[in-house]
Amino acid sequence: MRDFILNCNIFEIAGVGLAFFGGIYLLFGALSLMLTQQLLPRLHIGIKLDPRPLGEGQLRRELLLSASSIGIFGVGMIFPWGLLQLGWAELAINPSGLQIGLEIFVLIIWNEIHFYINHWLLHTRWLRQFHLPHHRSVVTTPWSTYAFHPVEAMMLGNVILLPMMLHDFSVYALFSVPLFSLLFNSIGHSNFDFNPRSPRVIFNGARRHHLHHACFNGNYGFMFPFMDWIFKTALPADAADKQINRWRVR
Repeated sequence: MRDFILNCNIFEIAGVGLAFFGGIYLLFGALSLMLTQQLLPRLHIGIKLDPRPLGEGQLRRELLLSASSIGIFGVGMIFPWGLLQLGWAELAINPSGLQIGLEIFVLIIWNEIHFYINHWLLHTRWLRQFHLPHHRSVVTTPWSTYAFHPVEAMMLGNVILLPMMLHDFSVYALFSVPLFSLLFNSIGHSNFDFNPRSPRVIFNGARRHHLHHACFNGNYGFMFPFMDWIFKTALPADAADKQINRWRVR
């Protein structure tokens, strides 16, 4: 795969990017729906987090915004490819399995930090307008995962550029970033509590991100809570209860 990426031209790398991001978005979205709306409910595992209905035209809006984000992420593969072509970054040659595993771990941690910083910035008054389209999905769906304004998509999509200039990562570790990112995103936007018996939200990304969409501010982290703990932006587990209960008694 390393040689294939290095030998692609600019049009080929953009085509690969579009196919890759479009494919994983559709695959993970479909799997999330099947898991949370069919398989797990039949097995009496987990519960729906927010029972409120979707907004009018929500799915159409999410798919249109996601198509735009897929275009940005896909064509945006030109930038990391460009770093390689310019000699500003290199890909590891014959990395060991241990090296790949350690690199993926480091990139997961970096992804959390990068996401928190950019997400917090998107909630400031200067950039909030670019994040509001994503928050129109108060009740989330798996198709919300890429429903970003183009500015937000560009802010989140540059996550691998800095690491590439600091270390010669394996191509497998770099390609794992959008895979685990979208996997975590699909869980976070599934509107499904996989472990409702636990009152804590330490390792429950779905419940934490549900609270973020329901309350707008707080829980700016991605899949893990350590950045919210450090900066004291974590929401309590019952933060959205009043909103949902008001809807139930209407």
